[in-house]
Amino acid sequence: MTSVLQLLGMPEAAANHAKGIDELILYVHLLMASLFVGWLGYFLYVIFRFRKGANPKADYVGARSHTSTYLEIGVAGVEAVLLIGLAVPLWAKAVDNPPKPEEKPVEVQVMAQQFAWAAHFPGVDNQWGKQDVKFADRSNPFGLDINGDPAAKDDVAVVTEAFLLPVNRPVIALISSMDVIHCFKVPSMRVTQDAIPGLSIPVHFTPNKIGDYTITCAQLCGNGHSAMRGFFKVVSQEDYDKWYTEKSKAGGGSFE
Repeated sequence: MTSVLQLLGMPEAAANHAKGIDELILYVHLLMASLFVGWLGYFLYVIFRFRKGANPKADYVGARSHTSTYLEIGVAGVEAVLLIGLAVPLWAKAVDNPPKPEEKPVEVQVMAQQFAWAAHFPGVDNQWGKQDVKFADRSNPFGLDINGDPAAKDDVAVVTEAFLLPVNRPVIALISSMDVIHCFKVPSMRVTQDAIPGLSIPVHFTPNKIGDYTITCAQLCGNGHSAMRGFFKVVSQEDYDKWYTEKSKAGGGSFE
């Protein structure tokens, strides 16, 4: 299946749930290719079968066969199988089965702004610092109360550099926007979610390959839209712990 997906131009899969999504995309493409070939063949057959030379006199009854009806029913049946048997269960799994607390998921807030991505992790105390919109600006997109809340002092806040994540550990990303509607898209993780001002929308995935993965904006958001990039750097748990400890010591007021 991998070689077929490469022909379709699919990026490298780097999350546990990517296999199910890729299979659904492959089956939909196969269905569309079958429909294209089938209906093109049927179109050419009709042109030949009902050509003027073979039918010098018009027949106002037309075709008497019900083959096309049966084919349409068959196509509808295949589409129903894809929808009910694959798409709906896949969506339900993604929405209704977030990581459980015992899995120790990494929680991170991801904030979109024209034209950059910022990330906010709770500190080593595992508590989010207090946030208020009155503290929010481009240098503090999460509105952390750095001076007033002790819990905010060890939070990890990142803007311009890569956001690190540990491999094979669930991630819950809370997506929001500081200004206009953006769209958080990580192709290799098979994750896409609109970033909407005033909302915090959770998405979850489990990275399963070490490497650098691009975050793009999939919603036209202004003149700098095409240059709006961020990066998830998936590393070993050991490397993540080292990075996280160092960032936590720097404190939530240190956006880099």
